[in-house]
Amino acid sequence: MGGKSKHDARVSIPADCRIADVGALHTQLRGALESSQIVLDGSAVDRVDTAALQLLVVFQREAKQRERQVQWAQVSAPLHDAASQLGLTEALALPAKKPA
Repeated sequence: MGGKSKHDARVSIPADCRIADVGALHTQLRGALESSQIVLDGSAVDRVDTAALQLLVVFQREAKQRERQVQWAQVSAPLHDAASQLGLTEALALPAKKPA
């Protein structure tokens, strides 16, 4: 269907979201900042490391500075758990974890 809207963007976080693989994610996130509304989909994340979480925190801060709306469509348990362990759930604006 249609091309990219200037008003909203969707970024799917990869299943293996670690430092070796965040280059493409960084590029997608930078491009998403051009949109006024951004949806992050973390449903596929199986593995995530501190570097990837730091990238997401920096993205959230940049989006806030640019007055962009960022929402999470879904967050996998591994992503939520890793963010919780590092105390980043608030910085990432993650929704509450759903019970298993």
